[in-house]
Amino acid sequence: MVWRRLLVRSDSTIADLHYTIQIAIGWSDVHLNRFHIHGQDFGVYHDGGISFSDNPEKVLLSAFGFRTRERFLYEYDFGDEWLHEVRIEKRLPLNPKKTYPVCIDGKHAAPPEDFGGAQAYQELKYRSVFGDNGIDDDFDDENDPEYERSEKDQPFDPDVFSRREVNARLRQYTKGDRDWLFSY
Repeated sequence: MVWRRLLVRSDSTIADLHYTIQIAIGWSDVHLNRFHIHGQDFGVYHDGGISFSDNPEKVLLSAFGFRTRERFLYEYDFGDEWLHEVRIEKRLPLNPKKTYPVCIDGKHAAPPEDFGGAQAYQELKYRSVFGDNGIDDDFDDENDPEYERSEKDQPFDPDVFSRREVNARLRQYTKGDRDWLFSY
């Protein structure tokens, strides 16, 4: 299971939570998304996607009155159907010495962007363990001008997760630097 443990401020917005999850998972915010919270959908609009009745930059997490152990759904890339269960583990006092959001733990590499869903990710993990790494042996001539290796062809280690990298990108986001979108 791929998971991340994040500390976020209650005065963060739905948009902040969306971007925090994108960064923590290692995606680039190129697909449709939505949160399903208390029977209503919220999200960050993308051209050609669904519209939301509330501005995600104005909906504060504190407005939901989340309880400990409460869960809600975050969906990303409706084609690949990445469903994330978000669980409120604790409500903690703010630490004035800490920059939020921050990733305090996590496990396993997330699927690459645009990879094809859960079944494709399971196949990628299987191939990485047994040495295939997804490279098509029938067409691997890097000197061929038509040859282009995709993310699916790159070596993949399903156990790699760098909290340090995630937190560096979260600090970029906190400072208003949008380069985190392209840092993978």
